[in-house]
Amino acid sequence: MLKIIGAVLAAVLLWPLGVQAQAYPSKPIRFVIPFGAGSATDALARIAGQELEQTLGQPIIIVPKPGADGALAAGEVKRAAPDGYTFMFGTNSPLAVVPNALKEPPYDVLTDFTPITYLGDNTFFLVVHPSVPANSVAELIAFAKASPKPMNYATGNTYAFVSMAMFARNNGIKLEAVRYKSEPDAMTDLLSGRVPLMNGTSTSTLPQVKAGKLRALSTSFPERSPLMPELPSLVEAGQRPFPIGPWFALVGPAGLPPEIVAAMNKAMVAALAKPSVVEAMQRHGFIPKSSTPEALAVYMKDQLGIWKTALKDAGIEPQ
Repeated sequence: MLKIIGAVLAAVLLWPLGVQAQAYPSKPIRFVIPFGAGSATDALARIAGQELEQTLGQPIIIVPKPGADGALAAGEVKRAAPDGYTFMFGTNSPLAVVPNALKEPPYDVLTDFTPITYLGDNTFFLVVHPSVPANSVAELIAFAKASPKPMNYATGNTYAFVSMAMFARNNGIKLEAVRYKSEPDAMTDLLSGRVPLMNGTSTSTLPQVKAGKLRALSTSFPERSPLMPELPSLVEAGQRPFPIGPWFALVGPAGLPPEIVAAMNKAMVAALAKPSVVEAMQRHGFIPKSSTPEALAVYMKDQLGIWKTALKDAGIEPQ
């Protein structure tokens, strides 16, 4: 009897150790994204997530949390338990712009999140509704200058918002932003002609351009895009390059254990290097890139300064 009691007691005492030693991950992982379903961020998170499911053996659940330029998504991840089951598939919007665009930011990027890995850069295109009598960037500028009132442009993310404000200042034209929670919402009004202009991701714009519903004038980058090589780059269109760019990064809440950071970094870096993943992401104009957690921390700090200057140069004051 004493042997039986001793065996039961030993099992009870060792049970918590067995639970603690359980391999990570042992349940589904959530990727909170700062924009809505159908956005470029949604598409890219799903591509990466499908590969991670194979590597980690657990479902990756994509959780859209649009609004407040990504601050809602960031806030949810900030408040999450640091257990490795909630991450933000984030962008420059919540990680570099919100902290500079608000007088009282709801979080500190450098202390409230744990960097995992850089994810890459995205490609944007300057497009107009067919009702706009412009077939080039120069013609767009001339049309905007001749307009008696500011020309509206749709924006579903901060890169589009700030870059178009800089474009207006650089060319002495008046543009007025019509802001949406995410690009799919902006695209609805662009296609209807309610808003005639947008600098948007290839995920949103190129299918509509190829269908003849929108007209592309240029990429918003210094080089041409292989997705539409016949289209001039921003520099070829006579414009100075923007000092900012749209980028993506994976972060978790502050306090993530080092072993979880290492495991997720290893899995995501491997996913971003897989040819099938690279090809799928490139179809969305995305250029996959990975990093160490330490390199991402340095990059995010640098980007905070770059976007602070860009907002000032664009004439956008903290609210």
